[in-house]
Amino acid sequence: MRCLLIFGTRPEAIKLSPVALELAGRQQFRVQLCATAQHRELLDQVLGCFGIKPDYDLDLMRPGQSLAQTTARVMQGLERVLRESRPDIVLVQGDTTTTLCGALAAFYERIPVGHVEAGLRTWDPAQPFPEEMNRVLTSRLATLHFAATEWAAANLLKEGVDAARITVTGNTGIDAVLWVRDRLEEGSLGGWSGASLEGTRKLIVVTAHRRESFGAGFERICAALARLSERDDVQIVYPVHPNPNVQGPVRRLLGGRRNIVLAEPLEYVPFVDLMRRAWILITDSGGIQEEGPSLGKPILVLREKTERPEAVQAGTVKLVGTDPDRIVNEAVRLLEDQAEYERMARVHNPYGDGRASARVADAILSFFEKNPRSGRAL
Repeated sequence: MRCLLIFGTRPEAIKLSPVALELAGRQQFRVQLCATAQHRELLDQVLGCFGIKPDYDLDLMRPGQSLAQTTARVMQGLERVLRESRPDIVLVQGDTTTTLCGALAAFYERIPVGHVEAGLRTWDPAQPFPEEMNRVLTSRLATLHFAATEWAAANLLKEGVDAARITVTGNTGIDAVLWVRDRLEEGSLGGWSGASLEGTRKLIVVTAHRRESFGAGFERICAALARLSERDDVQIVYPVHPNPNVQGPVRRLLGGRRNIVLAEPLEYVPFVDLMRRAWILITDSGGIQEEGPSLGKPILVLREKTERPEAVQAGTVKLVGTDPDRIVNEAVRLLEDQAEYERMARVHNPYGDGRASARVADAILSFFEKNPRSGRAL
């Protein structure tokens, strides 16, 4: 069975790499990989870690492209790839422009689509933008839906998706982070090699890149981090996303401040190492909301809404938005209140057990056994 995995950003590569390795290890599959390189630098950092090389590298991103321009370029590039590779099924992951384009391009070629991490919803088209609509539309195009949780599966059922086409797998990102963690602990992978981390200070690891926070939102986030950096008991490490809308305010407002290290975007393995050594994670990343609980870390999320409510309900994640007072107050509580810290830091991950990729592979095989004529026909 020919299976084409399409990805364009680092989070997609992280979450599809365990799936690619699982499929490649089974004799029933012939696996091919296509990178659109929606995030060129960040994507390249991940692939070497898992020993993965794309069969097709479209390298489509150009500086200053609009969403419409990116969409058009990805669609045109994928049409050629699909007609050349002629897969029996296409796998896409998540909610990026590449995700939607991969599903739509496969639909146009009448190729079944499997959507990894299906069913996430905020029910607000503007939060996050454009990801919410990307994943909603991808669900309309997909043949198989691999939901990370029962909540995500329930969302799909509400939208009329056939229950027989939904599999609750857990999240493949947990497969990836546990794979890396184990190799860091055994010493077969190298970790963080940047600025010295002072063991007497509590490490706060920050990431922020969401489009809806561009402008005033990032200024408020930076104001909160500046206030936290005045404490003598913390060290803040912030790998800064390359987008100019992020680099500008972060470098201007936080550059040169004591107790803050502004790092270049990190490769995946050093970043997992940072997370496992952190006291608190402050982020707007969806992936980190899933990974942090696996590592026993409390997470403050720089968003007002999340499509991943399970960790909020479990108590390991808090939504703080971009209000400086809320960010600072919640961070200080975790720095000073040991009971509150231990309550949030307990190792409880509602997103998976490290076996999600195997469940994805099993579900694909089961579908084709029941529907042997489904390849290249919806």
